[in-house]
Amino acid sequence: MSAEFVRIRLEPLSVEVDVPSGALLVSSLADHGIEFPCGGTGLCGGCGVRVLAGSLPITEADRAAFPAKELAAGWRLACQARTHTPLVLECGQWHMDVLTDNAGLTGSGKRGLGIAIDLGTTTIAAQIVDMASGSVLGVETELNPQAHFGSDVMNRVRAALHGDDLTTIVRAALGQTVARLARGREAEIVEVILVGNTVMHHLFSGRSVAPLAAAPFESPYLGTQDFRPEDLGWSLPASCTVRFAHCLGGFVGSDILAGIVATGMVHSDALIALIDLGTNGEIAIGNRHGVVCASTAAGPAFEAGSIRMGMRAATGAISSVSLLAGQLHATVIGDAEPRGLCGSGLVDAVACGLATGAILPSGRVADGSKQFPVAGSVVLYQSDIRELQLAKGAIASGFKLLLKHLGAESPDLQAIHLAGAFGNYVQIESAIRIGLIDAPRSLVHAAGNTALRGAKMLLLAATEPTLPPIEHISLAADPAFQDEFANCMTFPTELNP
Repeated sequence: MSAEFVRIRLEPLSVEVDVPSGALLVSSLADHGIEFPCGGTGLCGGCGVRVLAGSLPITEADRAAFPAKELAAGWRLACQARTHTPLVLECGQWHMDVLTDNAGLTGSGKRGLGIAIDLGTTTIAAQIVDMASGSVLGVETELNPQAHFGSDVMNRVRAALHGDDLTTIVRAALGQTVARLARGREAEIVEVILVGNTVMHHLFSGRSVAPLAAAPFESPYLGTQDFRPEDLGWSLPASCTVRFAHCLGGFVGSDILAGIVATGMVHSDALIALIDLGTNGEIAIGNRHGVVCASTAAGPAFEAGSIRMGMRAATGAISSVSLLAGQLHATVIGDAEPRGLCGSGLVDAVACGLATGAILPSGRVADGSKQFPVAGSVVLYQSDIRELQLAKGAIASGFKLLLKHLGAESPDLQAIHLAGAFGNYVQIESAIRIGLIDAPRSLVHAAGNTALRGAKMLLLAATEPTLPPIEHISLAADPAFQDEFANCMTFPTELNP
């Protein structure tokens, strides 16, 4: 190997990366799945890696991010690290399961192949479909390469406004995804449809994200964006149509439009709710007569991004917590020593704390210690519980206000669908126990990747589907929002049956 490069091995999956000697590791590791939630500024502490072999000097940012015990154990911030010698790094974020939808659908009778893409902030899921039969012929998943610029949409917006090119990299990544799906069948691809949140829609389309950077967060570029393959640099026939489906307003994107289609809301007489749980929580409630939707800034707690011992769902992460004979029992991914909590484990842990009385409805730790031991050395801090209260308060208050807008209550709903990866893996009983969802358990269902399923349905539709009137509600402009949000911050003392 040239002396200009240094080899770094990423564990636990034994991947080797050659990085420029002495350069910051950010760009090289971002290409291999390491996330930098604050965009590599060293402020959030979310890109921790542990040195297993070799050495990395301790920076001032490291000292601010890690206690002395963790520094001594080799923990460093990847975004601040430089090396001139080979390293072996433990990177808990390296591998992430991406939620797809493998169910086939009724064919459209169209000839040829189509590709549906769910362009998420963190992950990308794409499928190639036989248009005539509706059968899924192939699946590709990957991490969004824009993660180098931060894990949430507002970091991406700020990066774009500072002049960083987030459009070219995501178009190139998706072009490679499309090529892998086609595998020599490029000539048969007749249509590609993409769905995603509003920021992903704008960045892929090369539209200015400035309108999304400040209130009232209204953009003139919400409509369907059409492209020619050659404009994107994709090796597809010139006759192939590529479109990014239209957004619904503000931070409610075409992923929610696809979810509305996937849940059958557009054909239902009864009210149906769709809740996409993430940093930007999106909610839609309605039926074939009309739909209301809104977004609410839940923050990164559901991905454990703002939790002191939070981590992605990787080896060593506590994924679930239950009570056995009054004692906490933790399930750890990979049957390893627990070293942190992912989002579902966080919700379970707080639900168990509420059940035992160790955590009060106010959110305070009952014994005044400001720490709630979970398993091994993993502890929930008082500040972690507050972060979860903020996140669940944002979702719960938005849900209640949309119901009030319709003159309805949760028992009036036929079903509540939880979408996305967090909605798929969280224990519904725990979500209800902490007040994230105020509804009877019988109504709530994990819906999987409704964005990808809905994208396939839009792809296969013989004609453009007729949608009911969809009204976007700005929660920030609702005078009742702050009071409702404050009411939803506390944990419930009584539960729905």
